[in-house]
Amino acid sequence: AVVSTQSTGKGDKAAKAEADAKKLEAESGIAQQMVAVIGIALIAMAEELGAEMALRSYSNLLRYGEPSIRRAVPLALAILSASNPKLDIIDTLSKLSHDSDSEVAHNAIFAMGIVGSGTNNARLANMLRLLAQYYHKDANNLFMVRLAQGLVHLGKGTLTLSPYHSDKMLMSRVAVGGLLGAVIAFMDVNTLILGKSHYMLYHLVSAIQPRMLVTFNEDLKPLPVPVRVGQAVDV
Repeated sequence: AVVSTQSTGKGDKAAKAEADAKKLEAESGIAQQMVAVIGIALIAMAEELGAEMALRSYSNLLRYGEPSIRRAVPLALAILSASNPKLDIIDTLSKLSHDSDSEVAHNAIFAMGIVGSGTNNARLANMLRLLAQYYHKDANNLFMVRLAQGLVHLGKGTLTLSPYHSDKMLMSRVAVGGLLGAVIAFMDVNTLILGKSHYMLYHLVSAIQPRMLVTFNEDLKPLPVPVRVGQAVDV
């Protein structure tokens, strides 16, 4: 009887260990899929044509993808278009901010903040005001809305999260790393950002750069310099 009890105990431990191993394997597979979705944005973010093709891929992933993949799509859109609020991306994120999956909604609201960061975009600010009214009883979503509102009005419009300079000719690796740090923390938003690791949002600080231009001479006295502002034109 003692032998049979011991063997049963060993069998239970083995079954539990096997179940834990399968669960860990499934979780690592989900994480790999989410990172792959964000990887598409990292590859495509440098040029307009690639970004448009990535958007088409993301619309298919949103329609046919598993829940974990759908949660990663808003984060990928944030990387793809940081501080560049395009209408189609804003509309997609606005729809996802009312999603039945709470994690998709959290990520979409945060992505709206990243996409509009430092732009003072009036349409985006209005959308976030409406979301604040809609989620006034949901503390987690309201926290995300307030965070996104702060990002949209970053430095009253004098700061940006865009990692690019000189019409995307130069890229700041530090800024991309900062964006990635915050975005990857949002892959498990309930445990990290809405849990005890909300300080991971400070990764964004390394991506913040000034949008204004101040020119000085060699004695650090203000120097008036003529500059051209607006869209870059191929001559």
